[in-house]
Amino acid sequence: MNPLIPSDDHFAEQFPLAAIDDFLIHQTPDPVRVAWSSDPRFFERYWCVLHDDSGELMIALGGSFYPNLDRAEAYAIVTHRGIQRSVRAYRSLGNDRANLHTGPLQHEIVRGMREWRLVLAENEWDITFDLQWLDTKRQVYSAAYAPLAGRSAPLGRQRDVTAGFEGFGVAQGEVRVAGETLRFGTGSLHGTRDRHWGIGRGVGGPALHFGGPKKAGWIGGNWISFPHLTIWGNAVLYDYGDPRRGVGKVRDVQRRWRFEPETHIFLEGESDYTLDTGEVKRVRFRRLGHQTAYMRCGMYGGTPDKQIYHGMEVADGTVEGDRYDLTDPQVRLLLSGLNEHHCEIECDGHVTTGILQPLEPDAYQACVESKPGWGLL
Repeated sequence: MNPLIPSDDHFAEQFPLAAIDDFLIHQTPDPVRVAWSSDPRFFERYWCVLHDDSGELMIALGGSFYPNLDRAEAYAIVTHRGIQRSVRAYRSLGNDRANLHTGPLQHEIVRGMREWRLVLAENEWDITFDLQWLDTKRQVYSAAYAPLAGRSAPLGRQRDVTAGFEGFGVAQGEVRVAGETLRFGTGSLHGTRDRHWGIGRGVGGPALHFGGPKKAGWIGGNWISFPHLTIWGNAVLYDYGDPRRGVGKVRDVQRRWRFEPETHIFLEGESDYTLDTGEVKRVRFRRLGHQTAYMRCGMYGGTPDKQIYHGMEVADGTVEGDRYDLTDPQVRLLLSGLNEHHCEIECDGHVTTGILQPLEPDAYQACVESKPGWGLL
């Protein structure tokens, strides 16, 4: 080793400085590792769900950094022919915020807002993948700022304040499940992703909640991409280069849904979307078998076995996982909460597949009670 070349081994003693501080990127007088808020729930998060069109494979994955807690975590959920396998990994965040690797989850940003490499390396739950993700829709910055007046939180705590962007894309590569290798060409896997940061709802579990535990709300999410209509939540996204500026909006949704009688988990339904153009689009959803990613296994609402929430303290280097047979209704009841259902979706004669994410059983109850915008099919 050349003694004149400095080592990368001593950044810990330079806290809070990190190598990225040498770049001309700062937006505040603080080093990059210092969050704008001292709230322990401050987070940086990515999330992605991708799937085939045959109803055999879906993958949900995500990861979070918590700078004020010095924690990082990541997960992957692979549902293949009704069997769900999950891997979760935890580590100290450390000083390199550009390093997304957490245990066997080893993703890389190849080109920001255009291309990621999604990797799940070997693990004891026998699921791996190596996929190239390509964004296909224009991402637009959005923010949700809650009022800070009348805060009841302790000093250094703020109400939910999140910001980021969302999009759709396609993927190609290889997935291995239980010894079976699946290969996908460009576009044969597709889906959606987001990048959000701010003050995270539910971060740290009940110990960091104030004003009572918070749910995602029974409105949930919907991710639909037709050639003529792309809906992400309440936004209408456009292709790169589309002459329309920014994003469009969904102004109203009227839902008529059907649920499993024994579990109150979504089966099929239709939703009428009123767009900001005045058009009303009727979209029909049909869940594909038992192809669901139950997000409790991604720490949303606490893991089914240990009740681990996002941002909770877990021993550095921990890797854990599970396997569930989703054809068993008792298993579906155990896992149910924030659920991402792979659905066949139809609108205006076009048919595709996408994701519907209700919060269950809250969505069922909203339909039973005929809350505004909700009803049973």
